[in-house]
Amino acid sequence: MKPFTVSEVAARIDHAVLKPNFTDADIERHATMCVSRGVKSMCVRPCDVALAAKCLAGSRVHVSAVIGFPHGHHRSEIKAQEAALAIRDGARELDMVMNIGRFLSGDYDYARRDIAAVVAVAKPKGVLVKVIQESGYLTLEQVAKACLLAEEAGADFVKTSTGFGPGGETSEIVAVMIKTVGGRLGVKPSGGIRDWKTAVAYLAQGADRLGVGSTEAVLDGATASGSY
Repeated sequence: MKPFTVSEVAARIDHAVLKPNFTDADIERHATMCVSRGVKSMCVRPCDVALAAKCLAGSRVHVSAVIGFPHGHHRSEIKAQEAALAIRDGARELDMVMNIGRFLSGDYDYARRDIAAVVAVAKPKGVLVKVIQESGYLTLEQVAKACLLAEEAGADFVKTSTGFGPGGETSEIVAVMIKTVGGRLGVKPSGGIRDWKTAVAYLAQGADRLGVGSTEAVLDGATASGSY
C-alpha cells in the first residue's frame, strides 16, 4: 500500500458536521479545526452554510452542504431550491441524497431527474454535486445502476452513505463504484471511517474523497468511538 502522509489524507477529507444537536458554537469549533488540519471541505447542514462560510473565509477549506438530507425524499423542486440557497450562502459543493424509494421502485427516470434538478442549479455556478446513494439499502448491482444514473444526470461524485442509514461504506461497494464510474466521477466512501487504517485503505483502493466525522481521531491515528 502506498504510504500516505497526514496532510495528504487531510486534503481528501470532507469533514462532516451534521448531527442534529450541533450548535453555532460547534460549527465555529469545527471550522477552526478544519482550517488547522487542512481538510478539503467542511460538510454542514443547510442552515449552517452561511456561518460556516463566514468562519472559513480566507482559508482553503470549501463549504459543502447536504441537500435532501438524510432520507432523500424531498420533492425535486425543494432539493433544487435548497441547493440554490446553499450556494447563495457560500456552499461550493453539494452532497445530495438521491430518492432511494423511487430508485428501489424501479422509477429510474424519476431518480435521474431528481439528481439533474440539483445539477442544473449547481453547474452554472461551478459547484460540485455528490450523489449519496445510501448504499446500505442497495445490492451491488443496484449500486452500479445508481452510479450510472448519477453520471447520466451530470453529477460529479458518487458517495456511499449519509452516516444515518443502515451500514456505511464497504470495500466491496467502493470497488463497484470505482469499476462503474471511476475516472469519470469521483468516488466518496462515507459513513463509517473512524480510524487511519480504514481511511488510507480507501484512498489506496482509489477513492477520491473521504466523508469523516471524527477527523482529528483519524488523522492522529486513534480510533473514534460512537457513531458517525
